[in-house]
Amino acid sequence: MAVLALALAAPLVIGATPTPTPTPDPERAAEYWLEGAHVDAAWKTTRGAGVTIAVIDTGIAKGPSQFDGAVTDGTDVSGIGSDDGRTPLGPLDSDHGSRVASLAAGRPNADGTGMIGVAPDAKLLSISLGFGATAPVPFAKQVAEAMKWAVDHGANVINLSFTTNTLEWDSSWDDAFLYAFEHDVVVVVAAGNRGSGTAMVGAPATIPGVLAVGGVDQHGVASKAASTQGISIAVSAPSESLLGVDANGTIETWNGTSGAAPIVAGVVALVRAAHPDMDANNVINHIIQTARPAPQATAHPDPLYGYGLIDAAAAVSASLPSVDQNPLGDLSDWIRLNRRAQAPAPAQPTSTPLAIPPLPRADTPTKATSPLIPSPDSLLYGTLPLVALTVPGILIALGVTAAARRIRSARASARQNPDD
Repeated sequence: MAVLALALAAPLVIGATPTPTPTPDPERAAEYWLEGAHVDAAWKTTRGAGVTIAVIDTGIAKGPSQFDGAVTDGTDVSGIGSDDGRTPLGPLDSDHGSRVASLAAGRPNADGTGMIGVAPDAKLLSISLGFGATAPVPFAKQVAEAMKWAVDHGANVINLSFTTNTLEWDSSWDDAFLYAFEHDVVVVVAAGNRGSGTAMVGAPATIPGVLAVGGVDQHGVASKAASTQGISIAVSAPSESLLGVDANGTIETWNGTSGAAPIVAGVVALVRAAHPDMDANNVINHIIQTARPAPQATAHPDPLYGYGLIDAAAAVSASLPSVDQNPLGDLSDWIRLNRRAQAPAPAQPTSTPLAIPPLPRADTPTKATSPLIPSPDSLLYGTLPLVALTVPGILIALGVTAAARRIRSARASARQNPDD
């Protein structure tokens, strides 16, 4: 498998979108996507209560206050983390899972200030992965196990903020992702970043049916470093100058579709909370059909922007015709066509088979005798016919011989006694 990428850039300086006058809540003011993506308007309807978002990443740290009461369960699938999935993993990117979770469903301070996630009333599941060669469990196996664990523990939304930098994926992911889709779970995936070496969308964002997220800057323009391109991108969300809570509780700014994906995952949670009876296919349809057109898009969907820029309020409030299939593709059809599934069993014959009478029983074997002693059969079919043919021949031969001798004797006597 290709090198994995988490799209984590070096921290930026908070204040990329400065306000004219100082504000008592600079962190909240820096979250430009809350207003820009109409998240604050969607909060008039719901803040995500009753929905669970699984963050399959490096682990959600225990210390930050933004996760108090938010993380309800967790596990580790890497073999090197803690059982509850709350120990951040990775020597360089251990903050990644906490930053992702804070964007999706981080809690504000007790007084309502400070950084806040898109769906602050949603619950979180922390599933820790081990990236690179440090984990004893193969990465593909980790992801497959994590997907199934998340579904079995109540996830309504799964967020995957990583890429493999390759279009293909391990066959074990077929069943894992299909398991999520069959259990009505929306899977949100980061498209990847050019800045970390992803020129084109890679798996798992290439899996049919996932909600792949591209990245844009504060002006809605596709990010040159903190996004990528590909036909599987469904929608775009901010990926530059994002806030995120580190494992030690500090708030940093960062770039990447690793942050754009949880913003969309939070919006998915808002839609699911506002419409608890809506299935995953229709939730996805609401997300893509209500996306705002990107000014620089040249197609619909566009390889940079997908169907457009995420709009939380529209996705929550829109009334759309119901769909009966995932508008982003059917993984089961892909598996059938590309994995060369076993052919169906041949049909059973319907005609009545022809009855064949049994063969006659074999003769009872006789007692074995010596081949030197004549048997009745050998006398009847061998010896007697031979005698019948041989004896007359011998007698005839003897008679001919005797007659010949008499003739020779008579001629000899005539030569000895000529006529006078």
